[in-house]
Amino acid sequence: MCFYSRQTKKAVELVNRFKARIVNELQFELAYEYNGFSFPKTPVITNKDKSVIDFLQWGLIPIWAKDESIRQNTLNAKIETLAEKQAFKDNLKNRCLIIANGFYEWKWLDKKGKEKQKYIITLPGEELYCYAGLWSRWVNTETGEIVKSYTIVTTEANPLMSEINNSKKRMPVILTRDQESEWLSGRHVKDFVRPELNLIATPI
Repeated sequence: MCFYSRQTKKAVELVNRFKARIVNELQFELAYEYNGFSFPKTPVITNKDKSVIDFLQWGLIPIWAKDESIRQNTLNAKIETLAEKQAFKDNLKNRCLIIANGFYEWKWLDKKGKEKQKYIITLPGEELYCYAGLWSRWVNTETGEIVKSYTIVTTEANPLMSEINNSKKRMPVILTRDQESEWLSGRHVKDFVRPELNLIATPI
């Protein structure tokens, strides 16, 4: 799965890499470790406007949700079942790119996971990349607040990640540069099941 991510590049690097402007630079900050369970706002590009880097909350809240509690179960979405689970099915056309330059995973060193080794997973040079994501716009009926949120799409782990995430054997769908526009344009999800990137895993 993917519950801990990071983004340590400067704002200007994101702007240059994605040829997009940042909506509110006051919200921008470097994050050496995003904890999904704290539901942080992180830099995201949606298919609504590809020229904008916005800040969406991690943990998708579908439009029909009565409150925010569902988000603790929607940090990730399995690509194999996106069209089956209602929260994700309703947002299949709402595609987004979640910007990062690393994520964390723990390898179980014993059968019960009492001993673990933490790894940081990056691309060569810790360059920027994007997770495939779905996003939603939810209105809090009590306060009127509009919350834009997202989920990270995951897939079956490749050989490297199977060795590290040896309990769940899952990994986020990390898009190649060519795939970024294809994901946003709505290409069928089956074409993104097998990400092919040169990932580097470093124990920390």
